[in-house]
Amino acid sequence: MNSIDLAFAPALEQAHLIRNKEISPIELTQLYLQRIEQLDPELGSFFTVIADQALEDAKAKTARLATGETNLPPFFGVPTAIKDLSCMAGVRCTFGSKVMKQNIATYDDAATARIKAAGFVVLGKTATSEMGSLPYTEPEGFPPARNPWNLDHTPGGSSGGAAAAVAAGLVPIAHGSDGGGSVRGPAFCCGLVGIKPSRGRVSYAPIGDALNGIATHGSIGRTVADAAALLDVLSGYVTGDPYWLPDPDSRFVDVALQAIQEPAKPLRVAFSSSIAPIGDADPICQQAVHDTVHRLEKLGHHLEPGSPDCSDLVEPFKLVWRTGISACGLPLEAMQPMNQWLYEHADSSGDYQKAVWAMQMIARRIVAFFNRYDALVLPTYMHPAIRVGEWAELSPFDTLENIIRWIAPCPLANTTGQPAIAIPTGFTDTGLPIGVQIVGRPADEATIIALAAQIEAVTPWSQHRPAFATRE
Repeated sequence: MNSIDLAFAPALEQAHLIRNKEISPIELTQLYLQRIEQLDPELGSFFTVIADQALEDAKAKTARLATGETNLPPFFGVPTAIKDLSCMAGVRCTFGSKVMKQNIATYDDAATARIKAAGFVVLGKTATSEMGSLPYTEPEGFPPARNPWNLDHTPGGSSGGAAAAVAAGLVPIAHGSDGGGSVRGPAFCCGLVGIKPSRGRVSYAPIGDALNGIATHGSIGRTVADAAALLDVLSGYVTGDPYWLPDPDSRFVDVALQAIQEPAKPLRVAFSSSIAPIGDADPICQQAVHDTVHRLEKLGHHLEPGSPDCSDLVEPFKLVWRTGISACGLPLEAMQPMNQWLYEHADSSGDYQKAVWAMQMIARRIVAFFNRYDALVLPTYMHPAIRVGEWAELSPFDTLENIIRWIAPCPLANTTGQPAIAIPTGFTDTGLPIGVQIVGRPADEATIIALAAQIEAVTPWSQHRPAFATRE
């Protein structure tokens, strides 16, 4: 296996190679650090690279492997990265803010702690939009994150750095978070798998809540099994969590692997390429939905057109979203203009509570739709990735309207707390990735992971690699 093939190998395969001593943690870490040094100055996927710390960890893990120990965590020695909205003790945590560039975290949050406990070697912190508020990753004071499939385009946001790093083979798998599509959108933009789990599946400890439960940590990988395995790592209750779910009956990675080994159980799946009140997705994204419907029908599933009524969701979701900016703790003058505008247009606490109640009522209606269906296929975003800086000259109001149209299919699952998985389906004529998302019933990640794995088995996508990232 050459260095490029190794860099693009699935994280689960890399873990197997390490356990069999076919490669060492130090060799794998050195490979990725070299690739980051070579490619990231153009890509902008990392805010912080902790090369010395990662090498020390990899050396220690390589030495531990030499002792013959077999009781190792699942991703022992496999490199990864953490989104820079999560804290890692002793490492810079900027939250995408130019005034936080010298902020050193004093603790590991729950997601970081679980990633470390799984045996990963953390290479650094990936780029995010300021406070994670925007679906592109261009915060002031940092280079913009770029899409490895076309450097003129965004990798999405706010987990744009994570997706760019995985797509470019700078890490095999990465942590993200999703409060309105921030895992699924970057996965869509970069041709990856992104899982937004159910509310309560992954802890936000030590903080208790994120935007009334609409946000959650998630996973980004090149394969369904990798993304599912990272979700297994992240999942679980921490004492005092305001939302929690019982542990699943089976590991999510086992669900993904078994789905391609056993005949598919026929499921009833709804689909739509239109989102009220926005309208139809771009033709290329409509085609992605129709292609997925065709593949699921060939697998034996029953597909029916239909989607829940989300026509009145935009306004309350928008209010809750912008309230998060006013509560972030940054001074107004420190924010970039778009976030300043959102801050200045925040509503009163009473308006916020009314918006939360409205979203909860809408969520009941949406979840009731799934009494008739096992899953729902939607576009991930309404059109392919925008160019870097494409909306920079627009007014904040016009920018927000463009954002709402672009990400329209995503807030549904954040509002209800349902799980959703974004998967690639192909490319535009200009080579940009496209894909769909599959939304599941509450707490039923297993069904959508199985469906995604079945689709992946008949139309594999992980062999596709950006030319930018495969040059010698």
